[in-house]
Amino acid sequence: MSRLIHSRFSLSRLYTTAIAKNRRFMATDSNKVDEPFNVEEAETVNVPPPPTEKLLVLGGNGFVGSHVCREALNLGLNVASLSRSGRASINDSWVSSVTWHQGDLLVPDSIKDALSGVTSVISCVGGFGSNSHMYKINGTANINAIRAAADHGVKRFVYISAADFGVINYLLKGYYEGKKAAETEILTRFPYGGVILRPGFIYGTIHLSGMKVPLGVIGSPLEMVLQHAKPLNQIPLVGPLFVPPVNVTSVAKVAVRAATDPVFPPGVLDIHAILRYSQRK
Repeated sequence: MSRLIHSRFSLSRLYTTAIAKNRRFMATDSNKVDEPFNVEEAETVNVPPPPTEKLLVLGGNGFVGSHVCREALNLGLNVASLSRSGRASINDSWVSSVTWHQGDLLVPDSIKDALSGVTSVISCVGGFGSNSHMYKINGTANINAIRAAADHGVKRFVYISAADFGVINYLLKGYYEGKKAAETEILTRFPYGGVILRPGFIYGTIHLSGMKVPLGVIGSPLEMVLQHAKPLNQIPLVGPLFVPPVNVTSVAKVAVRAATDPVFPPGVLDIHAILRYSQRK
């Protein structure tokens, strides 16, 4: 009998203890719910802003380069340019929105400051002259830029090269050999983010000595005719001369897209691919 009473007493004390603990637990939870939630601390955490695309245009004060700068600015990109003469002499409103750098790509160190914070590069650098000069401008200068960009961790590099014109290639040997050397360097240094554009004759409004010269008067009709005459390109020797011209705005549009779109396929775009991409929205 005494064992039964003792057992009931133990169960009663255990039950009482459990209720007391449960009350303390509920009281603690209740206190936690009633306490004000500290939102201010969570809202004032310093979160860095998302990374901004910064585009460096090499030769941004030239015919093609100026259109590339304008296209990039229209898309809200942060745009910088490097060229031997620095700031563009064009009296257009967009010029003041570009960060201009002066430098010579034949001197590799001259591009380092311009590459600060840059995520992609478009090179519009090219020129004519003697064979040795053409190789330096089209080849060596661009190779220096490609290597510097790769060393600085630039994600994408777009190069405005040139279409193969067959016989003309031999007349401008230094020009085309320089272009090919630069293309090889891009494919080596930027296998997943390098894009090469090979347009033919690029037309548009060009600024010469303060005057606007509309090359589209010739280029636009030729483009309309020759873009539908692709089989003519296969004619031996003279076939490449039938490469259709392309509007400079189309080249600029595709170049900027290739430089900023992470899923844009790397590799070489001929004139017909440039025309196709320029028509996409």
